[in-house]
Amino acid sequence: MTSIQLNRRSLLAASAAAATLGLMPRAARAKELMRMSTLGPGTSPNLVMTTFANIINQEMADYEIQINATGAATRHVLEVAMGKTAFCMSSPALHALMSNQRAMFEKMDQAPELAKKLRAVLNFPMGVYHIAVYDTSGITSLDQAKGKRVFLGPPGGAAYSTMERLFEAVTGLKAGSDYEAVKLGWDAAAASFQDGNLDIYCNPTNAPSPVLTQIAVSNAIRFLGIPADKLETDGIKALANRPGFGLGTLPAGIYGENQVNSDDTTTLAVTVGIVTNEDADEAMIYDMTKTFFAGVADMRDSAPWLGAVTPQAAVSDLNMPLHPGALRALEELGVAIPDVARI
Repeated sequence: MTSIQLNRRSLLAASAAAATLGLMPRAARAKELMRMSTLGPGTSPNLVMTTFANIINQEMADYEIQINATGAATRHVLEVAMGKTAFCMSSPALHALMSNQRAMFEKMDQAPELAKKLRAVLNFPMGVYHIAVYDTSGITSLDQAKGKRVFLGPPGGAAYSTMERLFEAVTGLKAGSDYEAVKLGWDAAAASFQDGNLDIYCNPTNAPSPVLTQIAVSNAIRFLGIPADKLETDGIKALANRPGFGLGTLPAGIYGENQVNSDDTTTLAVTVGIVTNEDADEAMIYDMTKTFFAGVADMRDSAPWLGAVTPQAAVSDLNMPLHPGALRALEELGVAIPDVARI
């Protein structure tokens, strides 16, 4: 008898719970979980994409984006193309390599077909390559990297490859033989530089970067750049003319009085973006794009580094089609869409 009563109570409780669920607002129901892969903490892609996730999670009740900040962008784009991850950071340079089955994709026969499954949500300036040293180190030019501990970027990543080539193009110095290329992730490298365990720290990021701003509060820092007499060399032109790359300027004084550079620093600039799979829901991507840029507009006063993240910048350097939802959202925001971004 007790068992029957318990079963009846269970049925009544389940029915009541179902009825209550039917009456609950949509926001209280289970959200659709999505993964967004990006670079590690301390990088501008991590900052921008975490901001994207936070805005969507707060403003769109049906979705929850979870950030994955481990692994390399080369793996992330493959996971998105295969439908295993909803969003990731990519770049025009990486997409060109994948489409043409070059470099890290050379032995992957399916890479060009997988590249065709990717769609851009928006591009944004990753920033300029900061090559930072403490003023107390006495290092004032790249050729003084010889024998030093240098963080180029995480091993196997695009930043590492770019900085390795830049150091060699400017100075002739080779990683591993002329200087120690310290193998760390982004967050560990920032901590190591703060602790004085790196002589030279490289980070492609929007300026002012929160990580370097924090360091410059109590330390005199210098940024190294590309000398004027090297700008027209084949090595530098090859780096700057890649898809999504170019020459950029790190302004003197942007990090305050403790930035010892008296002149602007010439360095590399790079564009990256958020990509998704071609099968992502059009209405969802449309809503997310509009919601993100509305949120960014509200945050710019308190987050100066978001100043470069605009609807107009969303189509800069694109070399893949926009997702139809993003294209419609950006058109409504008054953006002129380049032909390459249309399917």
